[in-house]
Amino acid sequence: MDSQERSSEEAEGAKERGLVYVWKAGSCSVTPERLPGLSGKTVLQAALGIHHGLLLTEGGEVYSFGKLPWRSRPEECANSPILENTLLGHRIITVAAGSFHNGAVTESGVVYMWGDNSAGQCAVANEPCVPEPQLVSICDSETSPLLSVRILQLACGEEHTLALSLSREIWAWGSGCQLGLITTTFPVTKPQKVEHLAGRVVLQIACGAYHSLALVQCLPVQEMKPIPERCNHCSQPLITMTDKEDHVIISDSHCCPLGVALSDNQPENHVFCPSSDTPGDKSGTAGQSEDFQKPLVEQHRLVGLESEGPSGLSSSDGREDSGISSSGNTLFSDKKEVKEYLIGLSDSSLNESLNKNICTEPEQPSQEEQLSACIPGPPGSSTSTLNSLVASCASAVGVRVAATYEAGALSLKKVMNFYGTSSSEPGAQSGSRSPGPEALKDSREEQVRLESMQGKKSSSLVDIREEESEGGSRRLSLPGLLSQVSPRLLRKVGRAKMRTVALTPTYSGEADALLPSLRTEVWSWGKGKEGQLGHGDVLPRLQPLCVKSLDGKEVIHLSAGSHHSLALTAKSQVYSWGSNISGQLGHLNSPTTVPRLAKVCGDGIWTTAAGLDYSLFLADEKDFQPGLYYCGQEKSTENNLNENSCTKCPVLLVACSKIGYISNVIAGGDNCLALVDKNVMGYIASLHELAATERRFYFKLSEIKSQVLRPLLGLDNLGNANTIQLLQEMASRFSKLCYLIGQHGASLSSFLHGVKEARSLAILKHSSLFLDSYTEYCTSVTNFLVMGGFMLLAKPAIDFLSKNQELLQKLSEKNEENLQLVEVLNALFFMPFGRLHNYARTLLKLATCFEVASPEYQKLQDSSSCYENLAVHLSRKMKEAEYTLGFWKTFPGKMTDSLRKPERRLICESSNRGLSLQHAGRFSVNWFILFNDALVHAQFSTHHIFPLSTLWVEALSEEAGNVNGLKITTPEEQFVLVSSTPQEKTKWLRAISQAVDQALRGTSDMILYGAGGNVPRQEPPISRSAKYTFYKDPRFKDAVYDGRWLSGKPHGRGILKWADGRMYSGTFRTGLEDGYGEYRVPNKALNKEDHYVGYWKEGKMCGHGVYSYATGEVYEGCFQDNMRHGHGLLRSGKLTSSSPSMFIGQWIMDKKSGYGVFDDITRGEKYMGMWQDDLCQGNGVVVTQFGLYYEGAFSSNKMMGTGILLSEDDTVYEGEFSDNWTLSGKGTLTLPNGDYIEGLFSGEWGSGIKITGTYFKPSLYENEKDKPKALRKLGILAVSPDEKWKAVFEECWNQLGCESPGQGDRWKAWDNIAVALTTNRRQHKDSPELLSRSHTQTLESLEFIPQHIGAFTLEKYENIKKYLIKACDTPLHPLGKLVETLVAVYRMTYVGVGANRRLLQEAVREIKSYLKRIFQLVRFLFPDLPEEGSTIPFLTTEPKGRRSFCSGKSDSRSESPEPGYVVTSFGLLLPVLLPRLYPPLFMLYALDNEREEDIYWECVLRLNKQTDMALLSFLGVQAKFWPGTVTTFTPADKLKVIQQTFEEISQSVLETLQEDFLWSMDDLFPVFLYVVLRARIRNLGSEVHLIEDLMDPYLQHGEQGIMFTTLKACYYQIQHEKLT
Repeated sequence: MDSQERSSEEAEGAKERGLVYVWKAGSCSVTPERLPGLSGKTVLQAALGIHHGLLLTEGGEVYSFGKLPWRSRPEECANSPILENTLLGHRIITVAAGSFHNGAVTESGVVYMWGDNSAGQCAVANEPCVPEPQLVSICDSETSPLLSVRILQLACGEEHTLALSLSREIWAWGSGCQLGLITTTFPVTKPQKVEHLAGRVVLQIACGAYHSLALVQCLPVQEMKPIPERCNHCSQPLITMTDKEDHVIISDSHCCPLGVALSDNQPENHVFCPSSDTPGDKSGTAGQSEDFQKPLVEQHRLVGLESEGPSGLSSSDGREDSGISSSGNTLFSDKKEVKEYLIGLSDSSLNESLNKNICTEPEQPSQEEQLSACIPGPPGSSTSTLNSLVASCASAVGVRVAATYEAGALSLKKVMNFYGTSSSEPGAQSGSRSPGPEALKDSREEQVRLESMQGKKSSSLVDIREEESEGGSRRLSLPGLLSQVSPRLLRKVGRAKMRTVALTPTYSGEADALLPSLRTEVWSWGKGKEGQLGHGDVLPRLQPLCVKSLDGKEVIHLSAGSHHSLALTAKSQVYSWGSNISGQLGHLNSPTTVPRLAKVCGDGIWTTAAGLDYSLFLADEKDFQPGLYYCGQEKSTENNLNENSCTKCPVLLVACSKIGYISNVIAGGDNCLALVDKNVMGYIASLHELAATERRFYFKLSEIKSQVLRPLLGLDNLGNANTIQLLQEMASRFSKLCYLIGQHGASLSSFLHGVKEARSLAILKHSSLFLDSYTEYCTSVTNFLVMGGFMLLAKPAIDFLSKNQELLQKLSEKNEENLQLVEVLNALFFMPFGRLHNYARTLLKLATCFEVASPEYQKLQDSSSCYENLAVHLSRKMKEAEYTLGFWKTFPGKMTDSLRKPERRLICESSNRGLSLQHAGRFSVNWFILFNDALVHAQFSTHHIFPLSTLWVEALSEEAGNVNGLKITTPEEQFVLVSSTPQEKTKWLRAISQAVDQALRGTSDMILYGAGGNVPRQEPPISRSAKYTFYKDPRFKDAVYDGRWLSGKPHGRGILKWADGRMYSGTFRTGLEDGYGEYRVPNKALNKEDHYVGYWKEGKMCGHGVYSYATGEVYEGCFQDNMRHGHGLLRSGKLTSSSPSMFIGQWIMDKKSGYGVFDDITRGEKYMGMWQDDLCQGNGVVVTQFGLYYEGAFSSNKMMGTGILLSEDDTVYEGEFSDNWTLSGKGTLTLPNGDYIEGLFSGEWGSGIKITGTYFKPSLYENEKDKPKALRKLGILAVSPDEKWKAVFEECWNQLGCESPGQGDRWKAWDNIAVALTTNRRQHKDSPELLSRSHTQTLESLEFIPQHIGAFTLEKYENIKKYLIKACDTPLHPLGKLVETLVAVYRMTYVGVGANRRLLQEAVREIKSYLKRIFQLVRFLFPDLPEEGSTIPFLTTEPKGRRSFCSGKSDSRSESPEPGYVVTSFGLLLPVLLPRLYPPLFMLYALDNEREEDIYWECVLRLNKQTDMALLSFLGVQAKFWPGTVTTFTPADKLKVIQQTFEEISQSVLETLQEDFLWSMDDLFPVFLYVVLRARIRNLGSEVHLIEDLMDPYLQHGEQGIMFTTLKACYYQIQHEKLT
């Protein structure tokens, strides 16, 4: 029973629920009586034993009645129920009764047991009986720490108990093989898991006296794997084929006759069973067999151990380990041993049957494979075949196998198969499923008669053929098994297979999780003497085995009587098997060892109960009131003869129909019990009606599926592939709906057993499942209809349909004469939709049983209208489909084929001449058809389709003379439609607008469940997302665009893909790429693609971007009109490739033009100069990695004209050049020592030069100034610094909105900055990881523009400085971008080969030029910033008291011309620029001063070896040291550091002397010299020169200037210090 939640109060009649009626079993004329003493308690569940019963009430209390011999005062027989006090306080959710013991489960999943315990069935050791409920601990030993297992359900037999856990596994305790445990020691008092079903989802358990049943969910269908051809036990083919004249029947319903026999007393029945289980005594109830088995087992062990210790046998935990190690050691060294061993076995028949099992027919390769399957499947694989040898006596099977040992050529593999395999199932596989995954096509359809000849020959214990009536013949095509069949047959079989595929229901996983599954298998184990296991034999089974013949029967509930079993299916049928002595199976067919249909006259059975020797069936009667049927023992007491007869078929117990609505029946030994509800306010009746009609509905749908749909799918020539696909889709949706209804029927049955709360009805709780399934089915069936599917079906199906006329009429409920076949089919497949009205009606009926204000009423009312709305909506859909079908019938044929689509529906068309094209020719025919996805304009023979998602419609205004005009806009066309009347115009405008709107919304929200339909908005949006393929636009032809639109043009974000593989993804504006986007162009030759990421304007690349070429080149910079234009960087090749190089500079129309730097990495040369048309042209400088330096004129990539060439050793040539490094013409060559040659030179530098000229040796005492004249001239022939990087600055001015530097509107410039910042920020919002938090804060603070009102003060100056520092911190700001680019080009120029000391002056000049030009920009943005060199007056006087060094008086800045702060580009911008340029610049200084530095450093090291006293011999003061190296960047900062040093020295001296002290230069210099020495600054020279070059001019004469001069003097002094 399901544990349902209980509500405190339900509808008013709560007291009339759960009434208990009891009567004596064994007769058809009974009078049920109320069980006394329950005083109005609602009983939810009951359980009966042989002489007693248990009741569970709504409050979770348990009562016992009947004979209770285990109680402390057993003599009393409790006629009225007694409360089990021990269980008070535990809320019990389910109870179970065995023959003489009981169990209960609490809400928290804890089990209590009491009653007879003689076989350990109460899980208590060594106590024959348990008087009071006692807690049973169930722990999973596999988990550490031990977890207690929560239980859902209990089942009790005579000597055993089973429990089903929350994780859907079975736990067992008690005695007997019916436990399914791998053990021989009974009783089992500690609950153990039934390992064989571990990993499977068990849905329900039931116990007979000595057998157990489990309802298990099927495993998901596995892919096809090769399957063995023969059964591992009885060697019969698993698949049989019978070739009839016109078809092949392939049956896979082989049912193995061999079980695991537990010995009876005939000795020949013994079994030798080496499986993975403990090879000890397998048989729980073995008689003498044990003596016989022991020696065998021992021998078996010996054999195993001889070969290879541990691997001989696998462990005994029921897991599947491979029994034989893969090393290939066989267990027997040769065949002779096996033979002798077999002969040694005691019994000849056993020997024979062993032989029979090993020596099957001569081998074929396929068999080889099958036999090599001794490596078992994965643990827990579903129905793994018992690979180990299971032999049963040959005489019983009746097949004497004549094949002798020699004939079989016993293969090593077979021996391995014989001994080594392990398996977790010592029960024969009664069907085609080999170990788990290798299961053949899911054999869940109707079972097939056994057509195999072998099957007929082997007169096994029973005839296993099923009744014809039950199983229709099933066809399968099995690849690889049909080699002997004619190709014609093969084709036919293959075709049938293809068709039936659609009908394996497409189960929805969601529905399976929420509703009871119908994909179930029945497993049984225990004693089978009466056939109660259903395997077709009377052998016991030690472990669960699947009852194959119930596969695919959709069993939903199992009941077990003492020696018989019942299975209830979703179709409300009952299969029964087992003992039929009293007719308890409800049919008289024999044998009863396999499930057969019970013949109950009722309408549909929905509950069964199996007792000692009888069965009860609860079925629906005409008025939906359940009728109770009985079959079994009939005790007649007439003539005092006390004869016993049995019922021929189930009999209706009339008396039981009068007591009320029976919700459940329970069968036990003596008594039967019924739980009854009174029908208060019609609530119960409505529930029963809902359940009964749903079950009937399912039966009907199943009939349609199997009797109509499946045969239809199997027909040949069903038309084209398209129709077949639609039919299959319809079939699969039908199956899905059918499956859902089946599940719902089953869930309603269990709902009626429970508390019956309206709010837990599935159609309320999971309404979306139903609504969706119906909607999906409606879509597929209307699509099929529109395509004329039913008319097409009628032709090929005419035979089939005419044969089954009656069936069809019965199913479709149409009784008129001479109906058209098409109409019958229509009626059949549209029938399910009527059910929605029934749901709505029933829910309304239920709602009336509640108060109007109650939430239940509201919920039922809402759901009812939901179903009603859907019914209306779907009927509208069907009408649309029929209207469309009618239209296609009249439409000219040629166009129909191209326009007719399954989803397409007609909305309206202009055949009434209501709409015409403006300015159409006199004789042209224009027909407009509006579908739900397109507007079609049809002419004589052509038509054009305009998809609605990209169609805009507007009414034209009247005054323009366009009376009744509609303007239609599509991406590539615009036309005007003129309608004949204003009404027509309004009709079309509305129809088109609604259709467009619907098309844009898609079908997802076709209907708002619960709301009264949706009111379509009149105007579809102008801006929308849609997909479109261009067909004539010259640039976009055949391209597909997917993205945003605005009035017929792509606008916003979108993706455009061309047919040739090009793709653009980014923003569009009025139909063209505009904004930021990514563009890819495949390069067929290189099999790579060009890739551009950047900005676009009006369909062309424009602005900044990165273009990666397929060749490996990468260009990063500006574009205009798809060309490289402006400043850009081009990288060619990787460092490893043939010619890596780098160019950074100006481009014009895709060519290098203007100033640029080219780094040829292979040749180790760098060119910095002017370009034109991709060639070096004009002035330039070249440096090489070998130290050569050239500056001068270039012409078409060559050094040509006047130039200067310096080599590393200071040799200088000035003069004419004709080619690279080639001297030609007049010139002067100056040697490092000052000698020079004048004359004509020719030849390449470094490889011999011809000279015609004069050699001069200047006298040593001539003027020194002449010597380095060439070096002084450097830079004259280079490009002037202000000419460099013009494009970079122009780009910045353009960004600010100025045509040329300084020309433009300042406020517009600020607007542009704001726009740039916000758009960039928005762009980065998509990828926030690019922006750090500090970066985001910087951006936010930049959005405030510094304000200037009134006089310009120092404070404002500081604000501007702060703003600039922030602006230069982010590349999203135009100034920041400029600085970033300048830093990049500067580093590109002066790093690598460019780190040449000759370039120092050039580098310094370049920085000064940057400062000048940036200052111009800053003054444009902040016009009140004074010019270069002017001062800002101080407003506040400096705080007094700071002493000046050189004059003792207070500092009044007397050196400056006037007090104030001097504004310079250096002071304002160097703090921003220099830190970024410092590394390359300082490197150049270091290289330039290398020699001086080395001399200086040598002296520092020498002097530092002296002691302090020696150095300070003239000053006995411990002075402060210089603070480390200089870590600041700008000269102003460095000067401040020097100043601080002076102050610190001064401080320490003052402290020592304790008096005012005035430094004079003579005193100061030695102290400072000492400090500098001790500070050991490595590159002091470079620092000094850098400060000197970049010092603010106005500081040179100030205090800091004097200090700097002192430092410089120190540097030179140290170099020339002579230390004696």
